[in-house]
Amino acid sequence: MSAIRVALVDDQALFRAGIRMLVESQPDLVFAGDAADGRAAIALAERSRPDVMLMDVRMPQLDGIAATERILAEAERDGRVPPRILVLTTFDLDENAARAIRAGASGFVLKDAEPEFLLASIRTVHRGNAVIAANATRELIASASRGSGRRPAPAAWSELTARERDIFRLAAKGLSNAEIAASEYLGETTVKTHLSRVLGKLGLRDRVQLVVFAYEHDLPVD
Repeated sequence: MSAIRVALVDDQALFRAGIRMLVESQPDLVFAGDAADGRAAIALAERSRPDVMLMDVRMPQLDGIAATERILAEAERDGRVPPRILVLTTFDLDENAARAIRAGASGFVLKDAEPEFLLASIRTVHRGNAVIAANATRELIASASRGSGRRPAPAAWSELTARERDIFRLAAKGLSNAEIAASEYLGETTVKTHLSRVLGKLGLRDRVQLVVFAYEHDLPVD
C-alpha cells in the first residue's frame, strides 16, 4: 500500500515545522508540502496532489473555508481526485469549522489534540470516513439538543418521513446504527437504508454533516 501524502496549511511557521516532523516520523505517511495561507494552499493542492490536507481555518489572504471550497471545486473541474481535507481549529466548538464541513471538509480536530489522535484522524479521513474532535462532537450535539435557533430548516426537511426524522434525531445524538436499530426495533440494514435516504434528501455527505446540520438549524434532537 502506498504511503499517504499529507499537506499542511497554517500561518504559524513553528506549528508547520512541528506537524511536518510528526508526519515524517510515520512510515505510512509522506509530507507533501506546506503553505502559509489559503491562496498558496490552492496552488499546493494542484501541484502536490496530496491525499490529505490539514487546513487551518483562520488565515490571511484566504481563509480555510474558502480555500476548501476552491480546492474541491477545482479538483472536480479538472477531473482530479480531491484531497480529503481535515480542518484544524483552536476551539472545541468553532462555527467556522462547522462551515468548513458544509463546504466539503471531512472533519476537524483541535490544534492541541494528542499527536496520536491527529495521526489517527489523518488515516481515518484517508479511508473515506469523517472525524470530529470528541469534545466538539459533544458540544454540537448539546447545542442541537437545545435547539440552536440559528435559522429554520430548509424545505428539504419537510420531505423526510416521520421514520426518517426519528433516524435523523438519533443519528444527530451520536448513536451508531446498531444503537438506533435497538432503540427503534429495526434491523441494521433498515437503519442504513433510512439514513442513506435522509442524507440524500438533505444533501448531506455523512454523519458529520448531519450533526452540523442539526447544529446549524433549529432542530432539537431530544
